[in-house]
Amino acid sequence: YADVISAAAEQAGLPAEARLAHGAVPGFSDVEALLATQPDTLPEGRSAGAAMHYTSGTTGKPKGVSRPLSGADPDVMAELFTGFFNLFGIPHREDQVHLCTSPNYHTAVTTFAGNSLHAGHRVVFMDKWDPEQTLAKIEEHRVTHTHMVPTQFHRMLQLPEEVRNKYDVSSMTWAIHAAAPCPVDVKQKMLDWWGPVIWEYYGATEGGGTTATPADWLKYPGTVGSPWPISELKITDDDRNPVEAGVPGTVWMKMGTDFEYKGDKAKTDENHDAEGFFTVGDVGYLNEDGFLFLCDRKSDMIIAGGVNIYPAEIEGEILAHPGVGDVAVFGIPDDDMGEQIKAVVEPAAGYEAGDELAASIMEHLSGRLARFKWPRSIDFSEELPREPTGKLLKRQLRDPFWEGRTTAI
Repeated sequence: YADVISAAAEQAGLPAEARLAHGAVPGFSDVEALLATQPDTLPEGRSAGAAMHYTSGTTGKPKGVSRPLSGADPDVMAELFTGFFNLFGIPHREDQVHLCTSPNYHTAVTTFAGNSLHAGHRVVFMDKWDPEQTLAKIEEHRVTHTHMVPTQFHRMLQLPEEVRNKYDVSSMTWAIHAAAPCPVDVKQKMLDWWGPVIWEYYGATEGGGTTATPADWLKYPGTVGSPWPISELKITDDDRNPVEAGVPGTVWMKMGTDFEYKGDKAKTDENHDAEGFFTVGDVGYLNEDGFLFLCDRKSDMIIAGGVNIYPAEIEGEILAHPGVGDVAVFGIPDDDMGEQIKAVVEPAAGYEAGDELAASIMEHLSGRLARFKWPRSIDFSEELPREPTGKLLKRQLRDPFWEGRTTAI
């Protein structure tokens, strides 16, 4: 690509000494020659920097999450960051291998892959995620830990049984997942397949959070865990008053570090309260033992006839149908009820989109969901819009139905 890059660099006015290559490449300077002129001692007064990650933007424009710098030594900070693995019991040993399944710009990916390197672990990267190749990489490299999203679990589970059984995944000890609610059916099947190695946490680019060990989840199916030692949680109503255990409300978190959205003080203030808690707009509840259960994003909640309906619950039940490869559930305008429920389904391999599959899905929901939670209509799509990290871009499906109106009534 040297010719292409040189042309672009010329157009941008980038001088040759600012273009580096290994070896003699016309139009570039030799990086080895540059390094030979540099000191081999550490500069004085070093202090640790920090990556400013951006939110995923699944509900709007991505926002930069800026944190104050610590001023500490970079090596000390690298060592401290590996303490994150203590939440999952992952040891700092050279025999540990991390499988990176998503692009490196994502906060969780940077955290897990980067901290794995700091902890002395080997890291295996996938150029593009594929369910069978994931199993092959685990067997080939004897992977001990990875980070995934529920969609990846679901797609691995859809592989034919003979394909799944072909690979040895017994080295996997910590299959950690987050980023979206995991349907109970999907997680139970992963536990049945891989054993008690499926760990979950709840957090965001802004911070976190909770952890659910396999034992926690088996005791409280559906939970995303209890608070980290460095975190606090609370659930409030729309007036920001605390609610009782079992009552859904806005999830608020608090950590030892704070943040601000770059260039958006109003958004920063809106998502913080006077006690230093922040929210990313998720709805959930705490049980009597302090374990958190997520309902959905507040912005995704459907209000039909005055009743709050959470699409994640419906999506989880639809995904349990063998003919469903992926699904998105959202509200569309309804002049009578305010909103009505629509599902968009990506058929699984071997299933054909159409009335027959739609009828089968509706029949499948009988006894699983109250009828008022059933979709009023089902559309089909060859592929649902998802980020490379696996997060569903639901707004791309929903927004066209709401064009020109902000409310259904």
